[in-house]
Amino acid sequence: MSAPRVRLTPARARRESRPAKRRRTGDVLERLKEEYPDAHCALDHRSPLELLVATILSAQCTDKRVNMVTPALFRKYPKAADYAGAPLAELEEMIRSTGFFRNKSKSLKGLGQALVDEHRGRVPRTLEELVKLPGVGRKTANVVLGNAFGIEEGLVVDTHVGRLSRRLALTDAKDAVKVERDLMELVPQTNWTLWAHLLIYHGRQICHSRRPDCARCVLIDLCPSAEI
Repeated sequence: MSAPRVRLTPARARRESRPAKRRRTGDVLERLKEEYPDAHCALDHRSPLELLVATILSAQCTDKRVNMVTPALFRKYPKAADYAGAPLAELEEMIRSTGFFRNKSKSLKGLGQALVDEHRGRVPRTLEELVKLPGVGRKTANVVLGNAFGIEEGLVVDTHVGRLSRRLALTDAKDAVKVERDLMELVPQTNWTLWAHLLIYHGRQICHSRRPDCARCVLIDLCPSAEI
């Protein structure tokens, strides 16, 4: 018979050494892998360009809504040059329901032009090149690198990843770049992309923003914020 798990209290979490925190992070990772074996990128795509466009559209919008909009968009604009040559009014109408459609349309048109002018119409494979593209920040670049190219160069920090990482006392930062830096020291690099998917799944299903369902959480003894 296995011994009962001892809950991690906030006081113990504050005293936790870096090696101990790394071990706990590994435990979190393994439990979430078991809980969500099919965790993956929720944005439908078939190419790096499609994922890049979908990720830009996902700003302040649900993945579900983006996936409703992109099939028609991808059929009409299969190449970077198609976005570059698209009339803004036409783009705006097609992506209107994703919100902030005027700014997003300008980003997509500028993105297409930049890809044609600077990258022969192809999506670049480095963080430095990606973040120079219109509408592309570090988070979007990390999404594309990890999911389209399998390159573990950074760690995606969205609202779920930030919230859960703070609740788990893996960081106390609010700024996404600082959260990413803290997590990169704790999460094995081979799992950076998967880590984001796992926390997003867990955040959507269990660790909600307002009322986390701690009683059903597989991490309850590893989380100093658990309410029981």
